[in-house]
Amino acid sequence: MENKDRYFKALIENKNQLNAIDLGEKIQLDENETREIITQLLSEHRIRYDENSVCNYRVINKRSR
Repeated sequence: MENKDRYFKALIENKNQLNAIDLGEKIQLDENETREIITQLLSEHRIRYDENSVCNYRVINKRSR
């Protein structure tokens, strides 16, 4: 899924500046598609929920798995 890869790259570059939905809108994704992509990335263990940040999601470092 091309949009999932675009969102993941944007999340890496975001550095906790925008929340997850605003980040999706920045790369021209609607809210539903953004939520679907987040769900997929969570299930793939590529991101994790982090309630103490602006974005609420963080990329999981492959070395720390």
